[in-house]
Amino acid sequence: MPDGSATRAPRPRALTIAGSDSGGGAGIQADLKTFSALGVYGMTAITAVTVQNTKGVSSYEELSPRTVGDQIRSVATDIGVDAAKTGMLASAGIVAAVAGAIAETGIANLVVDPVFMSKHGHLLLALDAGDGLRERILPRATIVTPNLPEAGGLVGEDVATRDDMRRAADAILALGPRAVLVKGGHLAGAATAADLFADGATQEWIEAERIDTPHTHGTGCTLSAAIAAYLARGDALLDAVRAGKVFVTEAIRHALALGGGIGPVDQLWSWPS
Repeated sequence: MPDGSATRAPRPRALTIAGSDSGGGAGIQADLKTFSALGVYGMTAITAVTVQNTKGVSSYEELSPRTVGDQIRSVATDIGVDAAKTGMLASAGIVAAVAGAIAETGIANLVVDPVFMSKHGHLLLALDAGDGLRERILPRATIVTPNLPEAGGLVGEDVATRDDMRRAADAILALGPRAVLVKGGHLAGAATAADLFADGATQEWIEAERIDTPHTHGTGCTLSAAIAAYLARGDALLDAVRAGKVFVTEAIRHALALGGGIGPVDQLWSWPS
């Protein structure tokens, strides 16, 4: 049992295991903003440092798997972790290190955002790391939050319709997570932004207004971080998902037109400007 879990913490604690976005719109930067906005103390295990802005990712450099795992162990055994989320894991070695550290420290409430590519289409997970993600990370997940391309990557087939989303949810659940949220933001012609929650006993469509904006950088990170934050605060899983959906919808509504490309959503939408 992590030392930091032995006594009640003065604030809920959440850990993000993800890459750094130099543009501040996604990755650990988006996660920490989300944690702070929701009253949760945020910690980080950085997996990679990206060179990116609103126009895309030009390069990135991975940290060593050992350093990634040691970051997780360091904060979990001292400060404690009420919930964690994963984002960019970059390589098979990092996937293995993260899985090992999570198992060793007994972290519960794990939200897995299976990041394969950036918003601009840049590969953020090595091709040989997919099996490790499926076999070592997903079985430890409280919930997995793939978008349609990511769901397709996990199950090995295209996911483009609501029926596809239902089949993908079942296939992902068979990989071992407690629940899955298949995000329908890429559904063609949809009038609403509809995500499918499934846990093997329940399937529920969680819908929200589809907001017409080109500035959507960081949506996936923000949603998964919000779910982790609500779990850290003690919410039941489905309640955390519903609340996370409300939070990210408002972050999209208040998106920031920064830079010359895809601007970031605003995780601090509720804070005074």
